[in-house]
Amino acid sequence: MARIPATSRRALLFGAAAVSSGALLTACTSNEPTNQEAAADNAAPVADDKPGKPVTIGFAGPQADHGWLNAINDNAKSRAERYSDVTLEITEGSNDTAQQIGQIETLINKKVDVLVVLPADGKALTQVGLKAMRAGIPVVNLDRIFNSPQAYRCWIGGDNYGMGLNAGHYIGEQLKDKPNARVVELAGLDNLELTQQRTQGFDDALKNYPNIKKVARQAADFTVESGQAKMAQLLQAQSQFDALWNHDDDQGVGALRAIEQAGRDDFLMVGGAGAKSAMDAIKAGNSVLKATVLYPPTMAASAIDLARALGQGKGVGGLAEFEIPSSLTLYSAVVTKDNVDQYLPTGFI
Repeated sequence: MARIPATSRRALLFGAAAVSSGALLTACTSNEPTNQEAAADNAAPVADDKPGKPVTIGFAGPQADHGWLNAINDNAKSRAERYSDVTLEITEGSNDTAQQIGQIETLINKKVDVLVVLPADGKALTQVGLKAMRAGIPVVNLDRIFNSPQAYRCWIGGDNYGMGLNAGHYIGEQLKDKPNARVVELAGLDNLELTQQRTQGFDDALKNYPNIKKVARQAADFTVESGQAKMAQLLQAQSQFDALWNHDDDQGVGALRAIEQAGRDDFLMVGGAGAKSAMDAIKAGNSVLKATVLYPPTMAASAIDLARALGQGKGVGGLAEFEIPSSLTLYSAVVTKDNVDQYLPTGFI
């Protein structure tokens, strides 16, 4: 994967669109505008780094009780600080749906220009999203999706199925020449749809490698302690396997402890989400952890960019449409020793 600096990626998405005109060689002249000139005249205004119309963005997210959620808050704050025309009204994160609804209603009453909401529970907060939209406040729904598309103007989030798919393909390519290869899976909370989607993607990818069989699966709960306990059970039950996919890098810290305590180094491990600790381990190359599949918290920075564009009535550079898209699904890149330096600045703590 070619390295794209962060500033270039942002310029690609929100940079000013420009149409360069070259010399037109022709045997005759005409006063009629060319198609390219007409397109340039009708080009939509797009958001860029230059100061524009002031925008007040209300941001509401859940309690930062996980490294990834803390990174969401940090990404939103730091992105807003880059823009002199953005004022960020940020609520205190809460996992209590009633409290978060109250916080969002306060932002609605303050008449913020745009709302960015990562709901603690998408279904439970759908009505307050609808309330904001009906009040004329566009909503950028971040990651956990509302039940109704009428409750948001734009959704941006990660690809849980894609995480599993890319983890499975990475492991498949590493083991494709090994007869009767065996893999195990350390999942997250099984009652969450995102966990089911990650597992489905992983299983679908492995179908492309008939020599590989998934022999065991344990569900943890995204904590270090559960990762250690459930990994210990997997190691005890499976004396031999070739690869492990762990859904979450926070619980992966505990999984690595269990692996080290058991003295096992006979398999490769792939993590999930993109914690800095995982990337550091991948770069060091001194453990079984060889890769992690991203669920990028930088989506919060992009949500601020989208909210600013909405508040200023602008579109997205590089796209022909006058409006920002109604949804954006982010790619789950695989971070390995070959590209870890590119992604380390995005790793969450």
